[in-house]
Amino acid sequence: MILVFGKTGQVACELQRQAEVTALGRDQADLSDPQGCAAIIADLKPSVVINAAAYTAVDKAEDEEALAQTINAAAPGAMAGACVHLDIPFLHVSTDYVFDGTGTRAWAETDPVAPQNAYGRTKLAGEQAVRSTGARHIILRTAWVFSAHGSNFVKTMLRLSETRNVLSVVNDQIGGPTPAADIAATLLTLADHMQRGAKGSTYHYAGAPHTSWAGFAQAIFAAADRDVTVTGIPSVEYPTPAQRPLNSRLDCAKLASDFGIRPADWKAGLAAVLKELNL
Repeated sequence: MILVFGKTGQVACELQRQAEVTALGRDQADLSDPQGCAAIIADLKPSVVINAAAYTAVDKAEDEEALAQTINAAAPGAMAGACVHLDIPFLHVSTDYVFDGTGTRAWAETDPVAPQNAYGRTKLAGEQAVRSTGARHIILRTAWVFSAHGSNFVKTMLRLSETRNVLSVVNDQIGGPTPAADIAATLLTLADHMQRGAKGSTYHYAGAPHTSWAGFAQAIFAAADRDVTVTGIPSVEYPTPAQRPLNSRLDCAKLASDFGIRPADWKAGLAAVLKELNL
């Protein structure tokens, strides 16, 4: 049995679509109760655990860092510890926010980490907690996740385009939009490899080619046949409580080398999402 923490999030939804999994929502597994999550693993005795749940409200985390720390760090640490006792693999989704977001080179797994906001700090702490247990694990860092469900940039742009034909979108933050469906497929492939004895590690997985949020918005409107003019603006003109990384590029070569998994084609993923949304 594949046990998934998360049920309604973007990646969790796609995991349930693609495989027979036992997915636990917040009503069944409260990540603010880490030991409760560990107890669930001990009770169900799955063959592999995937943690697709997290505190992801980046701006809100600035005021709720303690809660985000419990959900993003203590909970996955407890889950990984429970997996140690059962000798089963643990897969955990992380983020590019563990880096400082500077420069223009894509981040490699070995690059130094230096999160610039509360969300990034708690996600980094989660990575460290998982590793410290000695569990057989994979940490999969990703970025700019989108799908037909949940809250994400694609759905926000489509909603705004219903009432506006000119939008200002930041153009100095660069990354790789990543379809949740591709992340789920990658996690399932990695889970299979881990169950067959593959060694765990930290990997990067994101979409290609790199673009800006403004460029992504233009692609969304073109693909959805929406007549919207996108004006690119610098991040300083769109201040948010949490500092966003300017460089969210992730180097995915290690994942391709070890498992043959290539970066997601976000344009194909976008077309699939728009089709699902009947656009």
